[in-house]
Amino acid sequence: MNLIVMLTHNDVTVPNAKEVFQSCADLPVSHWGFKNVGLPVEEMKDLVKTIKAAGKVAYLEVVSYTEEECLAGAKIAIECGFDYLMGTLYFPSVAQLVKNSNTKFLPFCGEVWGSPSVLGNSIEGIIEDAERLKNLGVDGIDLLAYRFTGDATELIKQFSRKVEIPLVIAGSIDSFERLDFMNQIHPWGFTMGSALFKQKFVEAASFRENLICVVEYLQKIM
Repeated sequence: MNLIVMLTHNDVTVPNAKEVFQSCADLPVSHWGFKNVGLPVEEMKDLVKTIKAAGKVAYLEVVSYTEEECLAGAKIAIECGFDYLMGTLYFPSVAQLVKNSNTKFLPFCGEVWGSPSVLGNSIEGIIEDAERLKNLGVDGIDLLAYRFTGDATELIKQFSRKVEIPLVIAGSIDSFERLDFMNQIHPWGFTMGSALFKQKFVEAASFRENLICVVEYLQKIM
């Protein structure tokens, strides 16, 4: 189970993302990411280079829904050298572009719209869509479980039991109870960003101190 630390707050990459990463680069966290909004492309390239120079894995999450926007996000992911592209809706043009690169593709599944994102459809419909994407050859799924209009816990349980594909649960893992649940379900990965900036684990403490708390808690329960 991979903790993917997002250098994002309220769905936007923080302006001092490079400094935040460098303050935590020594910690035993291998997976780091950010959004395609908040930084100019040249700063994104520099941040990816910094992340990978530290021996870490880089993720770009793109919250876009039109084919044009999703293609633009995929091109940025490839141009900047990200290891993984998360998000976007699935379009054959996006999948083909990523397939011809060194970047892996983990799109959203289900009906996704809005900003902040909302995940609609039924649990059965989301699982059917994930199976469709699996058969189309994606590398995994970016599941906005806690943005689901229904029962998020039940969605995660059924999805992890029925769909055999790498699963990243994106966002809103902001309590020790949800960390316990992640450990119970054991997805391939889950993202965490705003919870660290909002000091959800250690009040009145830094991003680094909150991340250390999460890492130590995971080491204890896993």
